[in-house]
Amino acid sequence: MNQIDVLALSGSLRADSHNTALLHAARILHSGGLAIDIDHDLGRLPLYNQDLDTGAPPLPVAELRARVAAADALLIATPEHNASVPAALKNAIDWVSTAPEGLLRGKPVAIAGASPGPFGSVRAQLALRQILASVGAEVLVKPEVTVFHCDTRFAHDDRRLTDPYTADLLRELLDALARKAHRHAGRPYTASRSFQPEGR
Repeated sequence: MNQIDVLALSGSLRADSHNTALLHAARILHSGGLAIDIDHDLGRLPLYNQDLDTGAPPLPVAELRARVAAADALLIATPEHNASVPAALKNAIDWVSTAPEGLLRGKPVAIAGASPGPFGSVRAQLALRQILASVGAEVLVKPEVTVFHCDTRFAHDDRRLTDPYTADLLRELLDALARKAHRHAGRPYTASRSFQPEGR
């Protein structure tokens, strides 16, 4: 089977998050062959506590670990909090990385980020790359999707991505993730062009 199952995580818990909107855009913009499932439950995770990290962890932790284990690849969109990754995202990675199965080791991961500022979460993405590399994840190097001044690139009413340049970059990132995931699974990959950019 050629479908790649992608679990998408947003580092923002905000209801109108541009980073979550970026993941919703990814579900429309990909070139085919990807099934992107967006997780909305990072806020349910307790703060990492080794005393709770047992064979029977809290239910939200067990559910996230199961979803990560079942996914062929991850797609993470992160805002920037104090020049680094948000606490909720770091907490999720802490819980997943300590699973006995080593769930992130060798897992293909693509990173993107949106920010209303001029840097597009570049420092958060740099910190996130370091964190993921330390636990053995296979993080895509290119393209870098740093959506600066994001409030001008999404529709204000429904957070629909309207910027063609961002759409092209995001599609390129998804194609690269699909290729990496197929190589990881030992399968050939041929992109379909049946999907069209959102807003065109």
